[in-house]
Amino acid sequence: MNTRVVTTYSMWSLFRNCRKAAQWRYQLDLVPLERDRNLRFGSLIHECLETWHGTRDLSAALDHIDRACADRARDEDQHRTWHLATAMMRGYAARYPAEDFEVVALEKTFEGRIVNPATGAASRSFVLSGRVDGIVRVGDEHFLLEHKTASVLDASYLERLWTDFQITLYAYYVEQALGIHISGVLYNVLVKTRLKQRAGETQVEYEERRAALIAKSKTGKSSAKRRMPESDEEFQARLLAKYAEPGMFHREPIYISRDRFETLRAELWELTQAFLDARRRGVFYENTSYCFRWGRPCAYFPLCRSGGSSNVIENLYQRVAPHEELRDAETAEPAPF
Repeated sequence: MNTRVVTTYSMWSLFRNCRKAAQWRYQLDLVPLERDRNLRFGSLIHECLETWHGTRDLSAALDHIDRACADRARDEDQHRTWHLATAMMRGYAARYPAEDFEVVALEKTFEGRIVNPATGAASRSFVLSGRVDGIVRVGDEHFLLEHKTASVLDASYLERLWTDFQITLYAYYVEQALGIHISGVLYNVLVKTRLKQRAGETQVEYEERRAALIAKSKTGKSSAKRRMPESDEEFQARLLAKYAEPGMFHREPIYISRDRFETLRAELWELTQAFLDARRRGVFYENTSYCFRWGRPCAYFPLCRSGGSSNVIENLYQRVAPHEELRDAETAEPAPF
């Protein structure tokens, strides 16, 4: 019996954007030793939101942040993450003390066939699996609940949401696997503030600033005092005030057209055929326009630049089985083949 390979949105999205990056990740199992800070923060908030929407227990979510940032007294990155995540979740709980939807499922896994739209035949090579942040009921309609952490929330950001290949993919497969008609997606956007904890000034900096003020003063004196570092309590209060502002959280419902499902099925099938062809020929080409798509190097830029140097692999990467997003999830409910 042929065993179909499990694939995910992450795999197909990466393959669509850069085949070489997909090869590094999904053929050679390579991931950077240092995980991107934004990805770590996003994962932490997703975990907190799962706890909050499942229990409505803010203290449990905050305890999770404390454990995730247990070394924050010595690790500056953890210290920043703790402050932002704590204020974000406190602000979120204050903004949404009650919900106008019913939670049907959280972190729900699914699995389904990838079908040739021309023949109706299922792929003998691949199945698609995934996990949705949530499924909620609003009145008589079901929506996927999709959490997003964004650095900027503006009209351009919201207009781009309808192009989200992942959500159309998930909506279709949740319908097939779970038998729930999905009307659309409820995007739950949490904005990452750019506020930073004030560092204060050193004694040398203070003396230099004071001397400059004295030089400009007609009296030759200055009442300036040294600027002291902002305490954790002061910074947390300033963050909470920020997260009380209306623009820090946003809910955007988007209905999904049934026509998009047909387009999705055709596109996904084409991706599977292109992947099989690339794997058969051993040719995964680079898309250099993707190297700095987010204003920073792709995770695999050092590998591509070095031509796949074994030294770069040994020092900057580790081998990890693909589809981390499915690990430690509940057992998937496959659609019948």
